[in-house]
Amino acid sequence: MPLQTSPSLASPSLASPSLSAASRAQGAPGSTRRSVILTAAAAASSALVQSEVARAAIVQTDTAKLAPLPLPSGIRSRYVPNINGLTFHVLEAGFESKGRPCLLLLHGYPEIAYGWRKLMLPLAAAGFHVLAPDMRGYGRTIGWDDSYDADVFPFRHANLVRDAIGLVFAFGYRTAAVIGRDAGSPVAAYCAVIRPDVFRSVAMMTSPFAGMPALPFNTVEGGADGPTIPPRASTINDQLAKLSRPRKHYQVYYTTREANDNMRNCPQGLHAFLRAYYHYKSADWKENKPFRLAALTAEELAKMPTYYIMDIDKGMAETVAAVMPTAAEIAACKWLPEDELAVYTAEYGRTGFQGGLNGYRRMAPRFSADLQTFSGRTIDVPSLFIGGKSDWGVFQNPGSFETMQKTACTQMRGAHLIDGAGHWLEQEQPEQVSKLLIQFLQDASAVNRKL
Repeated sequence: MPLQTSPSLASPSLASPSLSAASRAQGAPGSTRRSVILTAAAAASSALVQSEVARAAIVQTDTAKLAPLPLPSGIRSRYVPNINGLTFHVLEAGFESKGRPCLLLLHGYPEIAYGWRKLMLPLAAAGFHVLAPDMRGYGRTIGWDDSYDADVFPFRHANLVRDAIGLVFAFGYRTAAVIGRDAGSPVAAYCAVIRPDVFRSVAMMTSPFAGMPALPFNTVEGGADGPTIPPRASTINDQLAKLSRPRKHYQVYYTTREANDNMRNCPQGLHAFLRAYYHYKSADWKENKPFRLAALTAEELAKMPTYYIMDIDKGMAETVAAVMPTAAEIAACKWLPEDELAVYTAEYGRTGFQGGLNGYRRMAPRFSADLQTFSGRTIDVPSLFIGGKSDWGVFQNPGSFETMQKTACTQMRGAHLIDGAGHWLEQEQPEQVSKLLIQFLQDASAVNRKL
């Protein structure tokens, strides 16, 4: 179990009073040389313990001792060191021959690179060298800090773009196509905005892209107009709590200290938790019938299922336990049979969820400041969106789906919602997703060759 650092040891601001006490002791009446020495020694000891705990919280898995992943023939697992301070675990397909165009796949939460296993071989068969990393904070990628009290600044979107560029370059490519799903979708979008010379086409899945974070505009004379980005749904959490049935936004819950332990060490067991979580957000849960919400209000958001707008007194473990599928439903789940779910159980049992949860802690202005450098920029390379017809993720931020198509992407090639697919569409309907992606990537490649 990875060490969870306590606040008293992790925060430099909490360690500093010992040093201040030493300074005060030097000038205090009746102070002695012995008291000053003891105080300074205590401060040094505290700093040493803090340093040791910080090092212990860095994920440094002995990958040689991990059981091999049960991968289809034609997909291999490898480790790529020295990528933006991490050693990345990458699944790879289409590696048999040189000269193929590079395709980077960025997974969502709570997933790992293994989630792309059903798409990688069809994409490789279409002529691509396919790379699917365990992203920062996930799976077998190592070197990140798994403690709640760690600085989450390395998990900001701009740094994840740097991770992506580093991987593409490490494999010897100057250009690539990028596909992102769920939490990986905005990363893919930012890749295309920030480095369109590298990422020549982009496909986003599940999470629409509504544009770059805006900077204030026309404020000198007291005005405030120009393009703005709607606030995130999580900003109205206080209003959700005031509903007649008090609620809370899952994104806010995922920023709390207790979220990781609630899921990782839940009473029903991790395997049962993941089974219920994946079931609840899939097309198998027949109540997933998403529609466009009228506005970003508490009343409208509360129309979504409890995996997004939770009851205020429940954690995610309790939330999904209420919809645990029956034994018959589990046996009928062909897109995620028990042996494949066991891979997720083993990986998250080893790492916990905090690395993925850190991605939900980017609400402070310092996390979007570097993205605001690109305020007003659009995605100007060929782009595609794919979602599931049973996926509330497409509509959870009212207006984003439409804004993506109208203004945020200038070369949008299509926005498809797939029958029989929920949130995990690359696993639920891999044939349909593969067909759409291959057609898009081939068309985009033809366009880029003419430029």
